[in-house]
Amino acid sequence: MALLLIAFVAGLLTVLAPCTLPLLPVIVGGSISGRSTPFRALTIALSLGLSIFIFTLLLKVSTFLINVPQEFWNVISGGLLFIFGAVTLFPGLWERFTPANTLSLGANRLLGRGYMQGGIFGDIIVGAALGPVFSSCSPTYFIVLATVLPVHPAEGILYLLAYCVGLVLSFLLVSVIGQRIVLALGIAADPTGWFKRAIGGLFIIIGLIILSGWSTQLEADILSHAGIFDVTQIEQQLLLAGSSSSGATSTPMGFLTPAQKATLYPKAPELAGIDGYLNTDGMPITLSQYRGKDVVLVDFWTYSCINCLRTIPYLNAWYQKYKNEGLVIIGVETPEFAFEHLTSNVENAIAQLGIQYPVVQDNEYATWSAFGNEYWPNEYLIDIDGYIVHQQSGEGNYAETEQAIQTALAERAARLGTTTQNLATSTVNLPQDDLNAIQSPETYFGSNRNEFLGNGAQGVSGVQEFSTAQSIEPNTLYLGGSWNITPEYAQNEGAATITYEYDAHNLYIVAAASSPVTIKILRDGKPLGQYSGSDVNPTTSTAVIEADRLYRLIEDPTPGIHTVEIQVMQPGLQAYTFTFG
Repeated sequence: MALLLIAFVAGLLTVLAPCTLPLLPVIVGGSISGRSTPFRALTIALSLGLSIFIFTLLLKVSTFLINVPQEFWNVISGGLLFIFGAVTLFPGLWERFTPANTLSLGANRLLGRGYMQGGIFGDIIVGAALGPVFSSCSPTYFIVLATVLPVHPAEGILYLLAYCVGLVLSFLLVSVIGQRIVLALGIAADPTGWFKRAIGGLFIIIGLIILSGWSTQLEADILSHAGIFDVTQIEQQLLLAGSSSSGATSTPMGFLTPAQKATLYPKAPELAGIDGYLNTDGMPITLSQYRGKDVVLVDFWTYSCINCLRTIPYLNAWYQKYKNEGLVIIGVETPEFAFEHLTSNVENAIAQLGIQYPVVQDNEYATWSAFGNEYWPNEYLIDIDGYIVHQQSGEGNYAETEQAIQTALAERAARLGTTTQNLATSTVNLPQDDLNAIQSPETYFGSNRNEFLGNGAQGVSGVQEFSTAQSIEPNTLYLGGSWNITPEYAQNEGAATITYEYDAHNLYIVAAASSPVTIKILRDGKPLGQYSGSDVNPTTSTAVIEADRLYRLIEDPTPGIHTVEIQVMQPGLQAYTFTFG
């Protein structure tokens, strides 16, 4: 029965929690608007506690409200608070409506007048209105709901009641203290004065915050930036002390329980529709096989994506650094272009990039869709319980991601009873491109996405004849000669040119050719020389295009604005996209 006392203490502490602070002004303001008495504060606090208790049981125990979206409760609760605020701020508001709404207006007048006069009915509505949107950040609250209540309903209801009693008492104490301060100052003496109107304005603001859904973001900002006392740490210590008697899942000191995680993080979906397993000795792999054993980092990538390629060195370094500590990395290769579906192409890329961790082919975007993914690259860190505890979209924030890995591995070690003596606390630091210097967007050649084409018909497939442009615009693609524009790429039919003014350090092209095609690259009308990329012969300023991949054409340590001209010597170049670094 230790959890009974813990639940009561948790209710008392909830008044300090970030999830409660945005709603606290309504509790305090409602109790000191108009007739300020301890009875009024008690009525509002009891109504809130009872509302939370009933709403929680309906939502968690039955299926009665399971399909009602949270936005519905936001409208109900925020709308009621807005009405009370409007009644307080503009007492004659309801008298000005047309007789067509006599019935509903009569109810509104009754509601509004009851609240303005301090009637118990209005006080009950104020407290109850907050119940459906009261989202507790108490670990104890969720332990009761997710662990105890489904298995031991009677005991769970008792613990939930203890939590609500503690919450009501803490809110009542704050309200009474607020009343005494206001009465001592004498600022509420005039029932129609500025203080009452300020309370009305406060209700309107809180109502609009709830209506718009901003309350969730406000809670997060308070927790992240305001330096508020984190009461959840105290509750976690209490839970650890009493977990054996409550039946709650035991968890290592300082870490969340699975039930707590379920309220904060999404559960990772399974790998789906996999077309190939690479670096696995031909054996299929699943995420579920690592659950309860290892930490998994899922990386969505594709081998022609320059942003992905710049991330790979970090993934390789993390794999070598933490693979013996329980980290599994799975690369999910979801192709952007048709040639990236080919297993042989992916295998060649894996070998060239030195990837040793498992890679799966997601050719039909099944795993991409299961995760709701939208970007290359995108990393999802999955902890030992199968929850996504960290996500990084795009490049950068490598130290932050590695620290999240270290935390997840420390939890794994504590859970499995292994040592953390060898677990590193330092982070990998590799040379990085200056992403802020990249001012040119990825530019596609195919008709599906060639909105930067400057001297032809955009979005149109088929053969087009391009005349050399007399003047060019920045970040605009200009072709010369005869090109067959397909949805994914443009293929020249004879000698041809590509011209583009870019602003960046480096320039890359994703390209292919069924037989070798030589291209000559000029920058600002001159051979590249020392600025030749790794795929360019610096003596001749030429590159040979054949394999389906990304080619590094220009590499310059100093960013700047330059015009590149590519002279295509033979027909058959398949140009997919320009990317920059």
